[in-house]
Formats: sequence, C-alpha cells, structure tokens
Amino acid sequence: MENQQQDKLHHIVVVGGGAGGLELVTRLGNKLGKRKKARITLLDSGLTHVWKPLLHEVASGSLDASANEINYRAHARKHRYEFQLGRMCGLDREQREVVVEAFHDHEGAEVVPERRIAYDTLVISVGSTANDFGTPGAQDHCLFLDSLGQAHRFHQLMLNAFLRKNHEAQEGRDHELPISIIGAGATGVELAAELRLASRELPVYGMNHLRPEDVTIRVIEAADRILPALPTRLSAAATRELERHNVEVQTGQPVAEVRKHSFVMKDGTEVPSEMTIWAAGIKAPAFLYELGGLETNRGNQLVVNQNLQTTRDENVFGLGDCVACPQPDSDRPVPPRAQAAHQQADTLYETLVNRLQGKPPVDFVYNDHGSLINFSRYTTVGNLMGNLTGRSMYIEGKVARLFYISLYRMHQVALHGFLRVGVIWLMDRVSRAMQPRLKLH
Repeated sequence: MENQQQDKLHHIVVVGGGAGGLELVTRLGNKLGKRKKARITLLDSGLTHVWKPLLHEVASGSLDASANEINYRAHARKHRYEFQLGRMCGLDREQREVVVEAFHDHEGAEVVPERRIAYDTLVISVGSTANDFGTPGAQDHCLFLDSLGQAHRFHQLMLNAFLRKNHEAQEGRDHELPISIIGAGATGVELAAELRLASRELPVYGMNHLRPEDVTIRVIEAADRILPALPTRLSAAATRELERHNVEVQTGQPVAEVRKHSFVMKDGTEVPSEMTIWAAGIKAPAFLYELGGLETNRGNQLVVNQNLQTTRDENVFGLGDCVACPQPDSDRPVPPRAQAAHQQADTLYETLVNRLQGKPPVDFVYNDHGSLINFSRYTTVGNLMGNLTGRSMYIEGKVARLFYISLYRMHQVALHGFLRVGVIWLMDRVSRAMQPRLKLH
C-alpha cells in the first residue's frame, strides 16, 4: 500500500551527489519527502560523499577522508530521500527514464543489470572532470584528482615515492624526487602547498634520510600568471607564498607532451618529473554530450536557461559544473565553483517546490562572494566581495583562514544542521589532537 502511494507521488530524480546535488536532495527530502509531498531519489556511482575542494588534502594526507565522508544510504534515511547506487549512461526523454548502466563488482561480475529509473522531474548534477585538452601522454602518465578514489590512489603513490627515495638516500644513491603540477588554478596551487607540508612532516615519522629540499615541487601554468581567473593582487600574493616555501612557479608556456618520467614544454624543453599531476582546466563528463538530444556546448556542459532548465526539455534541470548557465549583463556563463553550486541548489530548491504548486521557476543570479586560496597550515590569502559596495577586499592570515574554514562548515550545515555540525566540529578537534598530522597509510 505504501509503495503504491509512493508511485503516485511526483518523482524528482537528482543524478550526482556532489556539493550541489546532495544539498538539494537534503532540502527536498526535509521539505517534501518527509511530508510525502514528493518522492526524492539520488543516483550516484559512489557510496559516500566528500566535498570536492578537499580532495587535494586527502591526496596529500593532511585530511582523513573517512572522518569527513557522508554515507549516502545513512544520510538518505535521515533526510527522507531514496538513494540508488549506479552510473547514468543514457536518457529516454520520451518515456522520462534515466538509463543506469550495469553495476559490476571488483572482479567484473555483474551485480545489478542495466536498469531504468522513471522520473517526473530530473536534475543532472554530475560535476566535472579534468580537461587535458588532448595533450599527448596526459591520460597515460598523469595523476588526476576528480574523485575520492583518485585522491586515495595519489596518496598511496606519494607515500611509496617518499619511502623509495628515503631508502635510496639511505644507501647514498641519487634520491631527488621531482613532483610537477600542471595547472595553477586553485587546486594546483593548494596541492603544491600541501605537498610541501608533507615533505616536511614525513621525516618526523621515520623517513629522516629524505630532506624536504630533496623534493622538488613545481607548478606549471600556460597563462602569464598563476590563478589567472582571479585578481592580479591575489595571484601575486600566491606566487610569493609558493616561492617562500620553495615551490617553483613556471608560467607563460603550455605543456606539449607528458612522458612517463618527464614532460615537454611547447618550446621543446624536457623537464624531469617522477609524479605529474594534471590540474589544468575542467570539462563536463563525456556522456553528457547531446545526452537524450539535450543541447550541450564544446565542454560537454548542458546548456540551460537562467532558471537552470535545459533549453530543450522543461522537465530536465541542471546545476553545478556540468551546466552552462547564462547571467544577465554578462557574456560569460556562471563559473564552475563550489559557491556557485551551493547557490544554484538553493535556487533550484525554490523552483522545484514552486513546480509542485504550479508556480513559475526562479531565475538564478550568481553572487560572487570572492575567492580564498589556502596554503595548507602555512597561511590563507583571498579577496571578499563587499555586498554593499561591490568592491573586493584583500585578506590574508588568520582572518582569511577563518573565512576559508567557514565555507566547508556552511556546506556541512546545509547537510546536517547547526547542532550536528557543532558536534562534528568538536569531534574534529579531538581527532586532530589524537591522530598524526599526516595520514600515514
């Protein structure tokens, strides 16, 4: 009887449990699912959620992912939505069905066959992946940080590289460890600082033959400065901070080819690199290209109207990095940033509640609150946008660090509420006091 009632409810399916998608289903579940006004389903290919801006900290070992993961099934039960494990691979707009590819175990055996999930309203929020721009060798020889699995793999490779070089130093052999980060946006810059911290912390835990100066860390940016999308003053401050911690900064020339233990610049210069990380640019997942006949751009992003509705189907919406959303008085779409996804989730929540009441959708207007770049435990720099004046204010140090931390806490509050986040904060403090400063396994 209960299942029959559920089947009659308006079914909202959200594909992708990233920052925006998870915040959206949480609010919809609390508002509509709890009161049985609608059926809410989240589809994701993973079992847990970790805030994507933290993946570089997981990769370096300064953050324990297990302490910051959210289990979708447990979260769904608490917030009155359904969770289904699987990866979207197609869309039948005529039947209003999401096609989910077959699920296989680690040995390749099929666990669940290909299936379909019917919807009345569909929201696609599948985020983005790294864009290697077709650079030869990038896919074969670079490490990426698009997912928690990739961050864990990076961490293990990093620990093994440090262990190997420490042993070589102990035997008196050549033991320099060159690490290169291609792309000096926020992820690349913050990762460089985290890796420098790791090179200084690991000797404390027994790898005392490998010195921090033996680990060469460089960031490479094709533009004429790092953080090219951010204000010049912020870029200059970030450059000074990286150089202060012996991180080499190379700008003004793209990488033409990546090889197993090196990469080649456009001018033909070959640079040795034992670990090469690609952090230059993003694009939407390839499967979105003309998915179900929906309009997409060259970066595979779904083209949406200002109300986040896809241009060719009023029943399909999108949010986050995977959509190109126009803005009034601007020829550029909304930038792919965590704060944009958070704001879009808020707007889309209002739209979907209105939709059930026969009211029109709400237009999304992006408010840029500024940018913050965190240099691990060293410092934080950034600029905040004034709500009244519209001017940006440069900040650094402890004040900037406080604002940076608050971004993640705001995400947690959206998922758990203030009271639970207070408990989580207290547990984090206890955990940091009890655990080593770096994850060592």
